[in-house]
Amino acid sequence: MTSSPGVALGPTTGAKATQRKLAVNRLRDRLRRLSSEESPDATIDRFFARQPFPVVEGVRCTFAVRCQADAVYVRHRVVGLPGDLPLRRLPGTDFWYVVVEIPPDSRVEYQFEALRRSDAFSGGDTWERFNDPANPRTADGPFGNSSVCYGQGYETPDWAIFDPDARQGQLVELTVPSRAQRRDNRVTVYLPARFRRTTRYPLLVVHDGGDFLAYASMKTVLDNLIHRLDMAETVVAFTYPGDRLREYPNSSAHARWIATELVDHLSAQLPLADGPGSRCLMGSSFGAVASLSTAVRYPDVFGSLLLQSGSFVFTDIGADHGEDSAFDPVVRFVNRYRARPVRVADRLFISCGVYEDLIVQNRSMLQVFADAGMEVSYVESRDGHNWVSWRDRLREGLSWIFPGEQMFVYE
Repeated sequence: MTSSPGVALGPTTGAKATQRKLAVNRLRDRLRRLSSEESPDATIDRFFARQPFPVVEGVRCTFAVRCQADAVYVRHRVVGLPGDLPLRRLPGTDFWYVVVEIPPDSRVEYQFEALRRSDAFSGGDTWERFNDPANPRTADGPFGNSSVCYGQGYETPDWAIFDPDARQGQLVELTVPSRAQRRDNRVTVYLPARFRRTTRYPLLVVHDGGDFLAYASMKTVLDNLIHRLDMAETVVAFTYPGDRLREYPNSSAHARWIATELVDHLSAQLPLADGPGSRCLMGSSFGAVASLSTAVRYPDVFGSLLLQSGSFVFTDIGADHGEDSAFDPVVRFVNRYRARPVRVADRLFISCGVYEDLIVQNRSMLQVFADAGMEVSYVESRDGHNWVSWRDRLREGLSWIFPGEQMFVYE
């Protein structure tokens, strides 16, 4: 079992607090030097024009915004920082700022939220949430986009960026009937660029396939990894859920659809390699739970699982798991599995961000999986619970499960 260390963000004390205070003082001094004989507005305009925001200087990061408000906060999902991280206003201006420590290689998604208090003649207090107007970097997701802060050293992996020299695979839309779910299901199938009927290919099945394609650049990732021989030529089935919160925790109908109906349909239509060793089931968050629960019900179908930021919420004592009711079936399933862990695949690749609250649960599951006799590769990132974090771990996971030197079978 392999692991990479993680560093959690949090309030600074002692020497670190002194360093942060000095950073704040330097920021104020910088503004004072700029002001000289100009108006405050012109000074602040020049300050914003001279550098990108947030300002990253080593481990110190300055979030700043111009805003007419009574209070401004940085909203984020970083475990270790206050959820309502308040900004300070430079006296006599509309300039708000806060300095925090961001470890190297971090990536943080965030927004600002401004509070404007009511007066005697208006209605109630108003809140406005918005992206950082001085930061062009944004990240998309199913619920909208947000601004992104890159810590020192973080860069978008080159294999996640479109490469015109990489041969392009093909996406094919299918409609596959499911008797188990009593409906037709959409499936998007990725065929590698040099797809041939005379070759047998491994199969990767992806939960939340549409989101991986839309928000994790997964077609680009597959094209690049296969072109660079980091990953074997692979057929990938991107699936789409119905009622995700009901189907993914531990549904017998969902497991039957994935492990028998979908696999059998694709095997009849495409030249796929036989045996569990040539099949992998993948998912993130609730999709990771769906992957594990499907493998528990059908342990001889998939030889590998790729689980990212799994929502493996459990309770050691009592029934209070601290989440909403949607997690109740997850907790029942994970509690049962932890009590009686079984081998459901040969190999598991697991990743999680150290800035998400699920890091504790994912770390806790590692020994459970290893004790069940499965080979586990585990990596952590300085990121949160989001699609780009999962994208950034795809090379490690896919190259470990289906390495580029995997041999093809010719008929």
